Amino acid sequence: MRIRSTGTALAAVAALAVSAWIPAATATAADGGAAARPGDIVSSAPSAFHPLPGQPTGTKAWKVHYRSTTADGAPNVVSGTVIVPQDGRTGPRPLITYAVGTVGMGDSCAPSENLPNGTAMEANLIQQYTLRGWAVVVTDYEGLGTPGVHTYTVGPSAGHAVLDAARAAIRLPEAGLGADAPVGIIGYSQGGQASGWAAELQGSYAPELKVKGTATGGVPADLMKVAASDNGSFGSGLIFMAAAGQDAAFPELGLDSYLNPEGRALVAGMKENCVAVDAIAGSFKRISDLTTHDPLAQPDWRARLEQSRLGGTAPAAPVYQYHALGDELIPYAVGRQLRSEWCARGADVQWDTVWVGEHVSGVITRSPEVGNWMADRFAGRATHPNC
Repeated sequence: MRIRSTGTALAAVAALAVSAWIPAATATAADGGAAARPGDIVSSAPSAFHPLPGQPTGTKAWKVHYRSTTADGAPNVVSGTVIVPQDGRTGPRPLITYAVGTVGMGDSCAPSENLPNGTAMEANLIQQYTLRGWAVVVTDYEGLGTPGVHTYTVGPSAGHAVLDAARAAIRLPEAGLGADAPVGIIGYSQGGQASGWAAELQGSYAPELKVKGTATGGVPADLMKVAASDNGSFGSGLIFMAAAGQDAAFPELGLDSYLNPEGRALVAGMKENCVAVDAIAGSFKRISDLTTHDPLAQPDWRARLEQSRLGGTAPAAPVYQYHALGDELIPYAVGRQLRSEWCARGADVQWDTVWVGEHVSGVITRSPEVGNWMADRFAGRATHPNC
């Protein structure tokens, strides 16, 4: 099945332009009492998947909490949503582990909170995969919908969460997925970073997953270069969100000690709100406007941001990477650099320049191509790398 129309994807994703615990649920013991493993399910509960409010999808969904790993290798728990088409198919089916773009830092922004209500921004893109008969698991990432501050833009944490979401979906008995289910990794923007990290980590962190390919776009592969480009621009709020995310993962960075009163107020608000508010509140501000001295000039900050830089490891499975030439948030040159570094390390990369459009339109216009490319991987067809 090869889909050629973006259909209803345009409506829900256009919102991207302004781009307690444990819960009451059925606790599971997937490891049978053995030591907990990344991807083991802590709890699960029935949920729902609606691209728009009340829109039927012919699927079943579950909210899960599953074990994962922080950027520094410590165990944590992440939430997510498993979605399976109810199409009469029996036996294994492909699984997409889907990494969303920036939704914000407040817990109310988590995909698992919005997918049941038809208010998740990328739900119509996700539906394109369920319509193909594929199961989809959507991670909430570390600290988004679970205790703590969301570790926004911390690449290794996000990569772990994406891979462990696939493990959790496979280990959820109700989903009916087998251990040999073919897996595809998909993500754009923040999800491009997360999916890129999942692709780089999979060979060492989750080698048992049958990953057939990764489709990743608008990738912020080098956070220092992205920050330099966005400083004082429409996308400058993303810099301060990223600083808060890095500080959440690595408290020794001491972000508050660099912020002036206006900066502290802005970052505190960002931690409680979603991307529409955060992007507007932080737009057209320079780092110097909100700090007493620049954290990005400090060796410890630079070292931590370097840990989230992609390109150091060739993904084990093929990659479809795309980037809009006119991307105003993530420079095109950053995407090209990642492509060059992956190619130099021997990766199987198909690069695609989106010649017309900008950051948000890129994920919409290339969504059919992403689905078709992934369908070819699941079918075992030859790749067409263009390094």
